[in-house]
Amino acid sequence: MNKRAYAAVTGAYWGFTLTDGALRMLVLLKFHERGMSPIELAFLFLLYEFCGILTNAFGGWWASRSGLKVTLVAGLALQVVSLLLLSLVEFDWGWLPWVSIAYVMFTQALSGVAKDLTKMSSKSAVKVLAPSGDAVSSERGLMRWVSLLTGSKNALKGVGFFLGGVLLTNVGFQGALSLMAAALTVVLLLVVFSVKEGLSGKTKTLSFKAMFSKSPQINRLSFARVFLFAARDVWFVVGLPVFLSEALGWTFQQVGGFMAVWVIGYGIVQAMTPALVRQSEVSEASRKALWWGLFLTVIAVGIAAAVSMQFYVTTAVLVGLLIYGVVFAVNSALHSYLILAFSPDDEVASSVGFYYMANACGRLLGTLLSGLSYYYGGLTLCLWVSAVLLIIATVSVRRLKA
Repeated sequence: MNKRAYAAVTGAYWGFTLTDGALRMLVLLKFHERGMSPIELAFLFLLYEFCGILTNAFGGWWASRSGLKVTLVAGLALQVVSLLLLSLVEFDWGWLPWVSIAYVMFTQALSGVAKDLTKMSSKSAVKVLAPSGDAVSSERGLMRWVSLLTGSKNALKGVGFFLGGVLLTNVGFQGALSLMAAALTVVLLLVVFSVKEGLSGKTKTLSFKAMFSKSPQINRLSFARVFLFAARDVWFVVGLPVFLSEALGWTFQQVGGFMAVWVIGYGIVQAMTPALVRQSEVSEASRKALWWGLFLTVIAVGIAAAVSMQFYVTTAVLVGLLIYGVVFAVNSALHSYLILAFSPDDEVASSVGFYYMANACGRLLGTLLSGLSYYYGGLTLCLWVSAVLLIIATVSVRRLKA
């Protein structure tokens, strides 16, 4: 493996992830403070998720023609632009509500494009950088590297949630965004000047139509990914932060802190997944994806039932969702490994782009359902909807084959 290029990609992904997590918490908490309803908050992120769908569709094709370094740099640059544009919002200007919402949605759309360009480039790079015939590129080695990248990213996203709450409290909305834009610019320059080789080569050049002609395994895995991530985001995006703020009366830092703990733990478990599942081949990982999916569904149903019956609601939510996070992390890591394992070496960027297009569809669906579910039935309905979505995701991986 080209360790220098891998380190640069990982560092860039880490830097981006910190700003992405902090940005999500800044927007959510600030605009909730300004009186936005759960449905309005969900709409702030809808264009973010929709643009993620388009980005993954076009991004894999673009990377197959221009190389992963180009798409990685483009993702980082767009995030800097998004942060700077959002920092121009002045709440005392008396903007009409619809103008504020439209402007924030536009900046979040840019951030959504940036996120998925960066994610697709970084995860594709793991397989591109691993030389064939080396121990690193073996099935278990590939799982270890992708789990490490994904797990560390999610742990830092949790730090980003906490950072967002701290910055909002101490330096304000505009100050936080300006600081993050400056820091990410440094990361961008490091990638531009430090990565000289390893990511500049193009993968197999594909027609755009070929982006959607996938194997049955990739199609099934992508379909499952839609519902897996919708099941998470239906309570995670709007429901839980608003519940902690409204129902429990938590401060910005407390909300950001809990979300941080959840995502940090989630990331650590993802990084540990190869040791936890002890998979030795793709077919075994496929079977374990089914069983871990069933386990996650049972946990979701248990939490929803406890909240519905008003059985130690606060404990059920806080402790239950921490357990949910552990099992969800294993599911996500298994899926992330399988998509790379099922992807041909010369089509990895397009396969990963297609797969994360499905991931973005799931986030879009979950974001919309999160606002609607919390508005009509509170966190209880969010959790029941999550359980139903997990059933669909689990059934979808039943026929995966190596």
